[in-house]
Formats: sequence, C-alpha cells, structure tokens
Amino acid sequence: MAILLMIFAASCVALSNLFMRKSIDEGGTTKGFLVFQMAMAFVVALLLNPVKTGNYSINLPIVIFGLISGIVLSFMLFFLGRSLEKGPSGLSFSILNAATVMPGIVMASLFGILYGFPYTAWHGIGSLIVLFGLFLAGKGLQVWHDRKRWMIFASVMFSLHILILVLFQWRALLLNLPDPQEITSFFTAEQIKSQWFSPMMFLAAFLVQLLFFIRHEKRSPRLKEASFGIIGGVMNGLCTYFMIWSTEVAGPLENAVIFPIFSVMGIFLSNLWSQKLYQEKVDWRACQFCAAGLVIGTVNWKAVASFIGF
Repeated sequence: MAILLMIFAASCVALSNLFMRKSIDEGGTTKGFLVFQMAMAFVVALLLNPVKTGNYSINLPIVIFGLISGIVLSFMLFFLGRSLEKGPSGLSFSILNAATVMPGIVMASLFGILYGFPYTAWHGIGSLIVLFGLFLAGKGLQVWHDRKRWMIFASVMFSLHILILVLFQWRALLLNLPDPQEITSFFTAEQIKSQWFSPMMFLAAFLVQLLFFIRHEKRSPRLKEASFGIIGGVMNGLCTYFMIWSTEVAGPLENAVIFPIFSVMGIFLSNLWSQKLYQEKVDWRACQFCAAGLVIGTVNWKAVASFIGF
C-alpha cells in the first residue's frame, strides 16, 4: 500500500513538472507559473495541516522556520525555472531528484548515529554513482551552445534542493526528540509540532515568487500561466498528501524503500514525458546510473536485511 501511494506521489510531481514546461510552451514563463503554483500549494497546505488536524496553535519560532524554508524553496524553484528555460527539462528534473541522495550524508556528518543518521559505505557508493550518471548526462550536452549557463542554474538548483531537504530532515529529527532543546534552543517540543510549518513555507515561497514576477515580468499574468500553475499546485498538494499517507501506513521494509522509489519514479516519468512529448534526447544510461545511485545511497539496507532475517 505504502509503495503504491508513493508511486502516486511521484506521478503527481511528474505531472506538476510537465505543466511547468507547458506554461513555457504557451508563451508564459516559469515565474508566472510558480506564483500560482505556490499560491495553490499554500491553500492545500492549510487544508492538509491546521484545518484537517484542527490544531491551529501557532508560535513565532515555527513561523520564522517556515518563512526561511520558503525563501530557500522559492530560490530553488527560481533556478529550476531558469534551468527549464535554458536547457533540457528531463535532465533538469533528473538533477533535481538526484539531490535526494545528499541530505543523508549531511545529516550523518552533523548529527551522526546517535540521532539516527549513520554514515555507511552505501552512502558514499550511491553518491559517486549518482555523480557519475550526471557526468554522463552532461557529456551529451557538449555541443550545446547554452550549456554553461544551464549548468550554473542546474548546479545552484541542486545545492538549494539539498539545503531544503536538510531543513526538512532537521525538522523531522526535532519532531521525534522528546526534548528538541537538547540540540537547539530555538524550539520546545510543543512549538515544533505546530501545523503551520508547511503553510508558512508555501506562503513565503508565494510572496517571493510574486516579487520575482513583478520585478522581472512587469505585466499581467497570462490565463495559461494561471491555469497551469493552479493545476501544478493541486498536483503538488496531492503529492504531499500521498507522501504523508505513505509514511503513515508503511511497514519496516516499505519505510526503507519508499523515498528512493519516489525519486527514481520522478526521474523516469519526467524523462519519459520529455522524450515522448518534446522529442528530447534522453540519455537513459545516465538516468539508470542516477537511479541506481539513489537506490544504493538512500535505501535503509540494515532495515531490509533485518526484515528478511539477516
């Protein structure tokens, strides 16, 4: 059940990615698309968090944390948009998903096994395989005249995605600690449980995207940007819903593999529509290396071995 839900989540995010690309095709920009996507994501976050749970308790630390995360998310989306405008969409989304192998390494170096973040050889091997896959994909772009600008945008996007995922994992760590103040004085156990983190994050992302749009576009949004952005926001909201549901019903083995499945499916589906709909030349060998690296570097192999009796 959990694996199926995570496949649904990956399908939703792949569709959201597709509608971002279609916004560009219809004469719009990713800046206009993201304004409406983040606005709708804010509405969905409100419905799935404080409204659904009935917990409207809010505090200043969670507001600040949500706003900071939203600013990071917004800049990551900005550079994702620039990558899509300057380069191949399938490869851009592959790089975005490939970043998911790195936060585990960062958290292991910051907190270690004491807080549930062991560093194993699998992390290193998986990361190297992912980087090799990205290297193979990049080699195919050598004759492309705008390659250098795209690589800059994609590299910044990759780094910011790692940062936002680390912030998510840090929050998850605090949620699971009886006393979060043992590692930070910013939150109490009650404050970190507030349901306002996601809404505040998407609110900040919406406001920053709106500023980007007003400053750079200086025009009224196009109908297609608004419609595709709203659909993309709904897809993002459904993705979040399915991901949360998946983590709630996952058993020990499923917990070990659901997030790698999400990343690998995201890479596969985004490259599939870019090839079928836009005739982009997809280096499937490079995608296979990225997917293999994600599986090797992010699957909880100890949990898998324990489940099968080793």
